[in-house]
Amino acid sequence: MEPLWKLAYLLEPAAVTLIVTAVAVTFAAALRALTYGKEMERNRDMSEASITLDKSQALMIPVMSSFSLLLMFYLFSSVSQLLTAFSAVASASSLFFCLSPYVNHVKSQLGLVDPFISRCCSKSFTQTQGLLLVGCCSLVVAWLISGHWILNNLLGIAICVAFVSHVRLPNIKICAMLLACLFMYDIFWVFYSERFFGENVMVSVATQQATNPVHTVANTLSLPGVQMITKKLELPVKIVFPRNLLGGDLPGGSSTEFVMLGLGDMAIPAMLLALVLYFDHRKSRDLISPFDDTSSKGHKYIWYAVAGYAIGLICALSAGILTQSAQPALLYLVPSTLGPILVIAWMKSELTELWEGPSLGLADKSHSIEV
Repeated sequence: MEPLWKLAYLLEPAAVTLIVTAVAVTFAAALRALTYGKEMERNRDMSEASITLDKSQALMIPVMSSFSLLLMFYLFSSVSQLLTAFSAVASASSLFFCLSPYVNHVKSQLGLVDPFISRCCSKSFTQTQGLLLVGCCSLVVAWLISGHWILNNLLGIAICVAFVSHVRLPNIKICAMLLACLFMYDIFWVFYSERFFGENVMVSVATQQATNPVHTVANTLSLPGVQMITKKLELPVKIVFPRNLLGGDLPGGSSTEFVMLGLGDMAIPAMLLALVLYFDHRKSRDLISPFDDTSSKGHKYIWYAVAGYAIGLICALSAGILTQSAQPALLYLVPSTLGPILVIAWMKSELTELWEGPSLGLADKSHSIEV
């Protein structure tokens, strides 16, 4: 156990930036999920509707996650280029999804004419959407070439927001079931996997770098400038910040050290935030903005969840500093987010309603896949 004064490391720019970014991303993902659901409901467009998890699907997530983790642990070098290609496609589509509302807003504010230019997959593409897609693909190409951590973070955040918007939880009952399973999943793979597999599986997979297929192709074809393309890539499955974020010397560390947080540690709590944000919205239909505190009907469960997430994340980072070992973030995030919601709902006599979910709402209008 390290001395308590080392908790001062939490005040380093990298740690502060990580905490602020993670909290902002989880809230933004929940807010985007709400607005996306309302868009789909308003437009009656079910071709892009979200998937609402049922009990069996929620239980399968930790199982499939464990299978994927072992697959990458044993076969990462063999499938790393395939994973990179998949990550590139997912990143480009996620960026497009995240940026489209802002581009459409600017277009409407400026009154720009946006003619259709083509059709793809039964959907019409406008000129603006085409330019946005090119821009998103350009960012992904820049990441493939440079592998810079800022681009890696940007793509990871986009994937997180898109995932939370398209995969939903219908009620707190299934949410609690999913969080409880992932709580045990995270603890096992971080704390106990080494006893069974000879190495910490979660840490090993999280820190592995993938082979860059762009460098492989360029090197095979002897293309000019191949030395400028990074050979290895950090996949956008986590956000990272160098400890020397602002430059200068680091106490007790090197310039190559990073603080990191897995996307799952943002996406899973964000699904809970999205659920309670929708509950807040449903309880206060006249709520114009989640920042509007003037409505007497707004119960604002979202703020308890956001505060709980921030506290849980700080606890997880503190535990990592004091123990000098990897920590399962969900060990701290699940109790700190789900716990306050259940207690406050019980105090307000709304636990049953929140537990069972709405009888009619956005979730019922979403697609559900069978397992």
